[in-house]
Amino acid sequence: MGSILAAHLAQAGHSVIVLARGERARAVQREGLRVRGLVELSARVPVITDPAQLAGADTLIVAMKTHGTRAALEHLRHLEVGAALSLQNGVVKDELLAQVFGPDRVLGALADTSGELLPNGEVLFTRNVSLPLGELAGGISERAVRVAGLIDRAGVRSTAVADIVAREWGKFVVWLGLMSMAVTTRSPTWRYLADADCGWLLVRLVREAVTLARAQGVAVTEGTAALPLNALIDVPEAEAIETLRRIGEDMRRRAPDHRMSALQDLEAGRPLEVEETFGYAVRKAAQLGLSVPLLEAFHHTVAAIDRTRRDPGAGDRNPPQPAPL
Repeated sequence: MGSILAAHLAQAGHSVIVLARGERARAVQREGLRVRGLVELSARVPVITDPAQLAGADTLIVAMKTHGTRAALEHLRHLEVGAALSLQNGVVKDELLAQVFGPDRVLGALADTSGELLPNGEVLFTRNVSLPLGELAGGISERAVRVAGLIDRAGVRSTAVADIVAREWGKFVVWLGLMSMAVTTRSPTWRYLADADCGWLLVRLVREAVTLARAQGVAVTEGTAALPLNALIDVPEAEAIETLRRIGEDMRRRAPDHRMSALQDLEAGRPLEVEETFGYAVRKAAQLGLSVPLLEAFHHTVAAIDRTRRDPGAGDRNPPQPAPL
């Protein structure tokens, strides 16, 4: 997503600087940003690898995977920003940004878009539905309208919304269920959506996560078009499972090879987003005295899969302890 947004904004004439690391930084320095799929475009942009070289930004967009976010943001405390927003999975991202830049500089955001970094360094842009963003306190602000307008006119669909926190939680609770099934079944998305047992688990996971949101006073709303949230939480369980089956069968026809990005990461040997997503939800539930047995079970399951898949000797050691909330 970082490459997709940066390439579109640069192509539209905006001043864009990419802060990257490792091989990705070297690839963009050599060949620029190359995007194909829904669009075909390329853009040369300045790339920096040392955060100290960046003095400020009108808008800071965080698009890295969630692990390591806290440490990465520590190197940006000196930054003068007009607004900071994150397209990462989960909801802890807004809290982390607020701790560094102050809550008045943070915009909530979520991406109902898809892309995949290919081995040759190109990015395959596969889904461009919406990128809503807005003020954490609610309401429509001039700042949110301006930033969303810049992104939208550049070619990535975006809009300012008044209820971004409810939408972020709406996406998060669905993502927890989808990610659980993707990593444990290791199958294309349609297969576990169309399976009755996976559907039972997914529905119960989503409903458990919704109780966590509501316990914090968040009235979740549809955060993404991936799954119809209301059709999973406000109907009898059997009806919700049947809804998933129909969606799975439709996806089997339209997108039989679609895989969650978490599954792509797993198969590529990249670390999974565990502690800042599942871990955050479980720790928040514990703070509130809320029982979330399925979320706890999948927190441990996904963490174990992540650790043992990447490091076969990890079972001989204690797992790393998650950072506190």
